[in-house]
Amino acid sequence: MFKKKTDHPRGSKKLIGAWTLYDWANSVYSLVISSAIFPIYYSQYIFSDTNSVLLFNLNINKDTLISSVSGISFLIIAFLSPLLSGIADYIGNKKIFMKFFVYMGSLSCISLYWFELETIEISLFFYVLALIGYWGSLVYYNSYLTDITFSKQTNSVSARGFAMGYIGSVILLLINLIMINFHETFGFESEIYAMKFSFAIVGVWWLGFSQYSFYHLPRGNKGVKVPKNIIWNGFKELKNVYKIIRSSKRFTRFLLAFFIFSFSLQTVLYIASYFGVNEIDWTGSDQTSGLIISILLIQIVAIGGAYLFTELAKKFGNILILTFAIFLWGAVCLYAYYINTPIEFYMIAGLVGLLMGGTQPIARATFSLFIPDTKDTTSFFSFYDVTEKIGIVFGMLFYAIAAQVTGSVRFSVIIFMFFFFLGAILLTRVPRIDKNKLA
Repeated sequence: MFKKKTDHPRGSKKLIGAWTLYDWANSVYSLVISSAIFPIYYSQYIFSDTNSVLLFNLNINKDTLISSVSGISFLIIAFLSPLLSGIADYIGNKKIFMKFFVYMGSLSCISLYWFELETIEISLFFYVLALIGYWGSLVYYNSYLTDITFSKQTNSVSARGFAMGYIGSVILLLINLIMINFHETFGFESEIYAMKFSFAIVGVWWLGFSQYSFYHLPRGNKGVKVPKNIIWNGFKELKNVYKIIRSSKRFTRFLLAFFIFSFSLQTVLYIASYFGVNEIDWTGSDQTSGLIISILLIQIVAIGGAYLFTELAKKFGNILILTFAIFLWGAVCLYAYYINTPIEFYMIAGLVGLLMGGTQPIARATFSLFIPDTKDTTSFFSFYDVTEKIGIVFGMLFYAIAAQVTGSVRFSVIIFMFFFFLGAILLTRVPRIDKNKLA
C-alpha cells in the first residue's frame, strides 16, 4: 500500500549497525531489572520486614504479587501487540509505535527510583509500564530484521543483535555493581540508594542509545491521514496475515514448536536464581555474589554461543541446529537435577549461556526467513511475539503449580526437560530452509 522510505539501502552496514544497537540499548532492562538488581532490591529491601502486603484489601505474598503483576503485563502485551501491529502495517509506519513503547518503558524505568512499599500501587504501575514498554518495543524491533537484511545476512545479523545486547547489559551491570559495592565513594548514603539510582541509569541508557537506532532505521510514511476506521483496518491487516500463517505448515508447525520450547526456556531462565538460592549448598561461599557471577557468566558465554550456532546454522541449516540446541536444553535440565555445589551451578550457568546465545538469535532469524516479501512484517512478528508472551504466562503458571505440588524447584526443572525434548521433536516436523538462502 505504501512505499517504504529509508535513507540507507537494504543490507547496508550503517542500517544494520543502527538496528543491532537497539539490542545494546534495551537489553540492560532484561538483565538489571528482570534478572539481577531489581529482584534483590524487591526481595531484600522492599520486603525486608514482611513477606506480604495489603493491596486492595487483600493480603498478598510478595512473590505471588510480582509474579501475578508480571503475568498480567504479558497478557496485556499479548492482547495489544497484534492489534497495534496491524495498525502499524496499515499506515506504513512502525517506528511511531516502537518509539511509543521505548519512551514509555524507559521513563517508567527511571520512575522505579521511587519504588517503595508505602506507595506500592503506583510503584507497581510503573513496573508494569516498564515491562510493557520493553516487550512491546521488541515486536517492532524484531520485524525490522526482514526489512533491513537479505536472507543470507539474516542469521548473522540476528546473532550480532543479541551479542550486542549481551555485551551492553554486562557493561552496565558491572558499572551498577561497582556503584553499589562502593556506594560511599559515589556519594550514596547506602547501597539501597545506589540500587535505586541504577534503575534510573537503565532508563537513561535505554532511552539515549535508542535515538541512534531511531535516526537511521527506515522512517516509514509521514503525514499519512489516519482514517476513522483505523482499528478495523488494523484487524483486516492482521486477518490477512493470519490466513497466510494458518495455511502454511512451515509457520504453524514452527510456532507450535516455538511455543513449547520458548516457554520452557523462558521459565528455566526465570527460575535459575530461585534454583541457586534453594537447591545449591553455598556453605563457605557468598550466595549473593555467587548468583551475580552466574548471571554474568550466562551473558558473557551467550556472546560466543550466538556466533557459534550461527556458523553451525550456515553449514547445517537453521532447523537442524535449532533442534539440536533445544535437545541440549533438555539434557542440561537433566544434569541440573543432580547438581548441589556452586562449581556445578557455574557449569550449568555456562551451558545455559551457550544455549541461550545460540537458541534466541537462530529462532528469530528462522521465523523471519519464513516471511514472504511483504510490507506486513510487523503483523507477522506479532504472531511470533504473542506465541512467546502467552508461552511465558503458561510457563510461569505451570512452574507455580509444579512448585506448589512438589515443593521443589529441582523437580520442576526435570519436568521442563520433557517439554524441551517435545519441542525438539516438533521442530523435526518443520520443513527445512534452503541452505543456499543462508550462504
